[in-house]
Amino acid sequence: MWRLDGKTVLLGVSGGIAAYKSAEVTRRLVEAGATVRVVMTRNAAEFVSPLTFQALSGHPVAWDTFDLSQEAQIGHIRLADSADVVLVAPATANVLAKMAHGLADDLLTTVLLATRAPILVAPAMNVNMFENPAVQANLAVLRGHGVRVIDPDAGFLACGYEGKGRLPDPEVLLAEVRRALTPRDFAGLKVLVSAGPNREPLDPVRFLSNRSTGKMGFALAAAAWRRGADVVLVCGPTQLPTPHGVRRVDVETALEMLEAMRREWADSSIVFMCAAVADYRPARTSAQKIRKGEGPLVLELERNPDILQELGREKGARFVVGFAAETEDVLSGAERKLREKKLDLVVANDVGRKDAGFAADTNAVTLLDASGASESLPLLPKDEVAERIVERVVELRAARARAAG
Repeated sequence: MWRLDGKTVLLGVSGGIAAYKSAEVTRRLVEAGATVRVVMTRNAAEFVSPLTFQALSGHPVAWDTFDLSQEAQIGHIRLADSADVVLVAPATANVLAKMAHGLADDLLTTVLLATRAPILVAPAMNVNMFENPAVQANLAVLRGHGVRVIDPDAGFLACGYEGKGRLPDPEVLLAEVRRALTPRDFAGLKVLVSAGPNREPLDPVRFLSNRSTGKMGFALAAAAWRRGADVVLVCGPTQLPTPHGVRRVDVETALEMLEAMRREWADSSIVFMCAAVADYRPARTSAQKIRKGEGPLVLELERNPDILQELGREKGARFVVGFAAETEDVLSGAERKLREKKLDLVVANDVGRKDAGFAADTNAVTLLDASGASESLPLLPKDEVAERIVERVVELRAARARAAG
């Protein structure tokens, strides 16, 4: 989990049934290291007790504009100034209307007018209310003011209706908070990421594959999205959930991965080739299950195309990052790949380690760039490794731009 240590999140809770979900959002934000200050409307307190949020956040809950102990220190301004980001979840139709038109008749809306922090709103209401032209017009106004609107989910609603209006799950709201706190270095860019293993079929029930789970590639896709990119993730078979905000393309074989990457390559600015691509495939695939015989089974294999080499012929101005998963001579293998594939950056890791590489939640890598510079990272969670890799890409692209300009 990418940490939020040192960050203050102001969580606004308005009066809808989805307010109960905000308690879990509070817990998850605190778990991620954030300081959480909760501001409730009076109607929200009819659904969830302020004591619940106080216990989860570890801080008093603010809800009264005219609380003398708070306003002796101009409490609404102090709350507004302390926030690094503001999340209103749930945001009712009433609160959205007040925000769109600059009304400040309670503590939450007063704080929202006074803060300079990024504001996120997560509408949650009856589907007919959400689709009402007045609500949609208010959302359009808020978007025009720079407020980030997190679209509600569709499904069964507490009112008995089915449709769009559910508050998104906590992990989606946390992902949006993290994005709001991250520099938008990749805004306007398309980032292409390959991840996971391939499956090369032997027969209808068997295949050749490797131990990759896709965790590192998925972490990179999420990190690039947080930086503002339009991210496409081409991945082999994996059980991992799609990172929020990322467009996912599922493939199985190396040939399918090559074809998918070709389709997405043309308008990509940055490419992370993180997949553990199968080097070989069976020369023949049986249409029926291969039966056991008396003697040994001999498999004839043929080479798969080298995806990075195939696409690298049309590298152009793209910034391409490769990965070198080795079990011996890790750095020499990575340096060779950097040179032969004409990469801008290569990430080398020893996949023979039990605490790094395939299937692990942590990784220890060395970054080598085309200038010859290298940086070894300690054992870190893969989310943090992804952030460090992306930060290095930002630095190298900025240096390239300075040299060209």
